[in-house]
Amino acid sequence: MSTLSLAARDCSTMLRRNLLHARRYPSLTLNLLLTPIMLLLLFVYIFGDTMSAGIGGGRPDRSEYIAYIVPGLLLMTIGSTTIGTAVSVSNDMTEGIIARFRTMAIHRGSVLVGHVVGSVLQAVAGVVLVGAVAVAIGFRSTDATVLEWLAAFGLLVLFATALTWIAVGMGLISPNAEAAGNNAMPLILLPLLSSTFVPIDAMPGWFQPVARYQPFTPAIETLRGLLLGTGIGDNGWLALAWCVGLAVLGYFWSAAKFNADPR
Repeated sequence: MSTLSLAARDCSTMLRRNLLHARRYPSLTLNLLLTPIMLLLLFVYIFGDTMSAGIGGGRPDRSEYIAYIVPGLLLMTIGSTTIGTAVSVSNDMTEGIIARFRTMAIHRGSVLVGHVVGSVLQAVAGVVLVGAVAVAIGFRSTDATVLEWLAAFGLLVLFATALTWIAVGMGLISPNAEAAGNNAMPLILLPLLSSTFVPIDAMPGWFQPVARYQPFTPAIETLRGLLLGTGIGDNGWLALAWCVGLAVLGYFWSAAKFNADPR
């Protein structure tokens, strides 16, 4: 077998390993998915009329507010699932399995690739679950074309890949699983400080730069435009730049930490 074939085989084996772990211990993933689902139900049914009236200039319309917040909550779902990735990577590094892998004749990068691909698949599954709940309570995307749907799906996968590499790096630098979860917590907090729930122009002036100049806001605005069939302006390029930049940074950071001397 060629070197490429052996590397692909090892990556596939590590992917199966991570998916088996996720299936045998689903509680972490399910607990992380509960956060965006609970926020969706809370903001729609408790705050929906009030928030939609504020955004719509005094006219409450819960259905419009559902359409507004769903894109942000889909990206928050991705951030939530990557916390599980950081915890899983930290467990591998601290429980001795990585030391065992280092002595075996396997492709060195297959361990990280297995974590990344498995996490992206779990993130996509989580997005589908949250999206199904959103559709069940009234979310509709009737103005989006097939091309816009495909672009939205591509953005979600690319964003999940970028955040997953960052989460892998956080897991590698963490001394234990608890620290890994804490280090990855900004991946849940940043969507709360973005345009997920209210437009940036409605925020206090001093806070607007915090919401505007971060990776989640352009991705949310791009996804919102794609799903609702509205314009995205420069947000598409900004979202793409953030995704590529974070993915490259996370990859080289993770590779450097993984290839360093064992702890």
